[in-house]
Amino acid sequence: MIPAMKLLSCVRSAIGVALLLPAVASAPAAEIPENLVAEGIPTIPAELRQDAGRYLEFRSAGVADWHPTRRELLITTRFAEVNQLHLLKQPGGARRQLTFLPEPVAGGSFQPTQGDFLVFAQDTGGGEFYQFYRFDLADGRVTLLTDGKARNQGARWDRAGKRFAYTSTRRNGRDTDVWLLDPREPKSDRLLVELSGGGWSVQDWSPDDARLLLGETLSINESRLWLADARTGAKELLTPQSVEKVSWSAARFAADGQSVFVATDQDSEFRRLCKMDLTSRRLTPLMKEAAWDVEEFELSHDGRTLAVVLNEDGSSRVRLLDARSGKERRAPKLPAGVINGLSWHRNNRDLAFNVSSAKSPADAYSLDVKSGRVARWTESETGGLDPAAFVEPELVRLKSFDGLEFSAFVYRPDPKKFPGPRPVLVNIHGGPEAQSRPIFQARNNYYLNELGVAIVYPNVRGSDGYGKTFLTLDNGFKREDSVKDIGAVLDWIGTQAGFDAQRVAVIGGSYGGYMVLACMIHHGDRLRCGVDVVGISSFLTFLKNTQDYRRDLRRVEYGDERDPAMAEFLGRISPIARVGEIRKPLFVVQGFNDPRVPVTESEQMVTAIRSHGGTVWYLMAKDEGHGFRKKRNVDFMFYSTVQFLREHLLNSPQ
Repeated sequence: MIPAMKLLSCVRSAIGVALLLPAVASAPAAEIPENLVAEGIPTIPAELRQDAGRYLEFRSAGVADWHPTRRELLITTRFAEVNQLHLLKQPGGARRQLTFLPEPVAGGSFQPTQGDFLVFAQDTGGGEFYQFYRFDLADGRVTLLTDGKARNQGARWDRAGKRFAYTSTRRNGRDTDVWLLDPREPKSDRLLVELSGGGWSVQDWSPDDARLLLGETLSINESRLWLADARTGAKELLTPQSVEKVSWSAARFAADGQSVFVATDQDSEFRRLCKMDLTSRRLTPLMKEAAWDVEEFELSHDGRTLAVVLNEDGSSRVRLLDARSGKERRAPKLPAGVINGLSWHRNNRDLAFNVSSAKSPADAYSLDVKSGRVARWTESETGGLDPAAFVEPELVRLKSFDGLEFSAFVYRPDPKKFPGPRPVLVNIHGGPEAQSRPIFQARNNYYLNELGVAIVYPNVRGSDGYGKTFLTLDNGFKREDSVKDIGAVLDWIGTQAGFDAQRVAVIGGSYGGYMVLACMIHHGDRLRCGVDVVGISSFLTFLKNTQDYRRDLRRVEYGDERDPAMAEFLGRISPIARVGEIRKPLFVVQGFNDPRVPVTESEQMVTAIRSHGGTVWYLMAKDEGHGFRKKRNVDFMFYSTVQFLREHLLNSPQ
């Protein structure tokens, strides 16, 4: 995959973008943009716009790629409406904007030998039907490379830098096949491997460009690796089939082309870094057994050094290994936080990555692996606010109804500024196979620092990062057990002297939106209100209307509605079936072009609540998809959410 395209893999947490995405200065008045449909939302007071304005000025930056011949870094950041590509010639240097487009640019990469042009991905209106474009550095000309219609993803350059392989739904809109393209000659595009299913990805090219490593994802905890001939497209299964479901989450060819490095949970509860011999298929672990997942790794271009990121209870730790001996090198001293987006320079010395923490937005850094020196390439703005004043989270462990232990990150307002019991916002992640992590809170710092609202981020059963058993504890007929976990969160809130158990709200997006709706039903007597962002209201209509390339993957997680027993269960637990039990105010947010959770999921819930006489605010963006990304939309969503919580959470009980 092109290094920058790793940003696309974060799409399962896109709702975190909707809730936390930085934006530029707000408009002088929070008038409803013409691209938004706002129903039941009152006029936003001028004092709220003025008070919250500083919290709309946050920015962030993400590593995209290194220039192949110069020590210059390509990043994504936003100075206007949406993320664009920028070039940095030195750490802390001026950011030179390269692309000026109306839609967000989803990462990009240099042509890997000369660096005379870029390839980047972009969709329209949040629809996630990404197209690849060539950007010529000499004149700024942008050329469409793909068909303009299909969903194209995961471009990975060959070693010679002449072409890249990628996946596309072009053939039938459902299956993701592998295609080859020389970006200098867009008409060279050709189908290489015809595949079945929507979970395919290009992992790597062999050192001689003769073979490709392909990944096939069947579910979050079951995947396979394949070898494909780069000339004929003939493929063979690389990983063994077994009764036990095994994840093979990433793979890279070793320098000799005779073995591959893989991250897998075979014979382990957690994903480990291993080396597989391609002849014998023997698997050799390279790191000691650890109680945490290897979530990312990258091999240097000379094949000598492996950079590995471990997810330790939500925080990141980077380790460096000698790729030939497997011996671990001295651990680098890196900033604390969540680290991702590993990218090696072709000098095999500089390793770039992103760091986000409670005190800092996501920024681009690099490590000189020989000297150990760390350089910060960007220092994103925080709206003039002092980052030292931002709240650090506390990690707490809770026990659910059945004795299962799970964790949560808790952000508490300053008790000196806000004495007495404080209202609480429970923020539930999507996925459901995602994880709440101690990243920068961006706009949410307004809740903490100005409204005195505590925020709790639970990682209920089914969350990633805690082992493959934990990951599957909410599958199929166990779906509502995760809703019961929120009951344990509410119990814990009731034991905290600094929290007001009479003023608790829930907020979440995508699957987290379903959780909000389910909590409003199962725990409604303990909640004041809820905010549902692009949430599932009916599993049956969701599975019917979600995009074709996603349907089978979602059936594995939620259950196959073609089975009568499962269909009956999914219909019974869907919030739309029990909408009459939602008696507290609800705010529903939706993107019209959402390919994952279609707009009909929100529309039918809003209509049903109104038919039962309930209170519901509705905000729909005509130019957004699975979460809001454009400044004007995110700003208005934030103002509206604050106003909703002011009215329904902060006020004392009647």
